[in-house]
Amino acid sequence: MRMFVVAILLTAPALAQIAPAPLTAACGPKNVSFKVSLNESQHDLATPDPGKALVYFIHDAGTNWTVRYPTVKVAVDGTWVGANHGNSYFSASVDPGEHHLCVALQSSAAWGLELAHFTAAADTVYYYRTRLFYAGGLSMLELAPIDTDQVKYLVALFPMATASPKK
Repeated sequence: MRMFVVAILLTAPALAQIAPAPLTAACGPKNVSFKVSLNESQHDLATPDPGKALVYFIHDAGTNWTVRYPTVKVAVDGTWVGANHGNSYFSASVDPGEHHLCVALQSSAAWGLELAHFTAAADTVYYYRTRLFYAGGLSMLELAPIDTDQVKYLVALFPMATASPKK
């Protein structure tokens, strides 16, 4: 027992010095932040450009009260392609083939990161929903595929997001 305590005491400082894991290759650079504008009049689903696939990212905040709500930024294959704020959506065009997704909370006050991958086919549309859950003082970000009927309902309610990088 005494040896166990000594081992813990000797290794604890080394463990404390381990740096947090860097963002994965699916995510974009950590220092990129977005300003999000919402277009309340845009509620249409687009079709992909010929030979391309289209991916929709819908953030469902679960509330209409989004003051001080964190922005959720989205990367495809290591490049940030946009962001949502509150209840909103946007789409990104991708080439056919395998793609890796990363969604992260932009705010330094909140932490969250989710990863997924999918294989895109030409002339096909894919839909993903992000949600943020709070429980016991912790936040958990979720990224999951979503049914097209639910997409139609949410896009009819939510504004379209346009994200521009902050200077």
